[in-house]
Amino acid sequence: MSVNKINTATALTPTANALGVFAPDWPAPANVKALQTTRNGFTDDGIANRSGLSLPPFDRFNLGSHVNDNPEHVAANRALLTQVLPQAPAWLNQVHGITIVDAAKISAPVDADASFTRTHGVVSVVMTADCLPLLFCDQAGTVVAAAHAGWRGLCNGVIEATVAKMACPVSEILVWLGPAIGPKTFEVGDEVRAAFMAIDAQAEQAFVAQDGGKWLADIYLLARQRLHTLGITTIYGGDQCTVTQAETYFSYRRDGQTGRLASLIWLE
Repeated sequence: MSVNKINTATALTPTANALGVFAPDWPAPANVKALQTTRNGFTDDGIANRSGLSLPPFDRFNLGSHVNDNPEHVAANRALLTQVLPQAPAWLNQVHGITIVDAAKISAPVDADASFTRTHGVVSVVMTADCLPLLFCDQAGTVVAAAHAGWRGLCNGVIEATVAKMACPVSEILVWLGPAIGPKTFEVGDEVRAAFMAIDAQAEQAFVAQDGGKWLADIYLLARQRLHTLGITTIYGGDQCTVTQAETYFSYRRDGQTGRLASLIWLE
């Protein structure tokens, strides 16, 4: 299925109603490029099929091949995305773990929840639909990484494992927190709170008690706490909610069967 060439000068501009594919707002080096997709694809460049081919409940720009969407539609959406990238992304089979791989060495999807690269033109990517995507780079623009952090991966150390693979001074690392389930909608059980607090007592600050023994968890704060513990303080993003911003983002918690967003980063 063919798609038309994207004009990136206009394709990354937000619309009045809902965001299309956009670049993170962070002071990354000029040679570090990053993109965040939404359910709307490329919304305002006037190109046919620019906003994706997926039909409800995956409408429109679903990039997940594992959610029972039409494979041809997913392939077309991925092809459309690849047209604004140096090459096809290094897709992963995400398993809520802490395995980190070198994106430059991936020829087919592998079980992992983050990738890094020092190779120019190689695109690290993670997919989400409520879990937290994190993009990393160093101030010198020599290494980038993308990590997928559901609560299990975050609790078990996916951030720490990703930073270790970057192998650069933590004082040089910048992080962008992509769209995830917000602190007013992420209800969890007591076992989740207990798991985080067993590792770091300060995690208590990220949980608000609810009726029935439930808690509202702030996944953004939990991530910032882990980053601060590592010595990383240059952190951006973390102000979206995939559940409540239904026009812009997919949400598994909200819809059950739904599509997947992509967070991508590479060295130009």
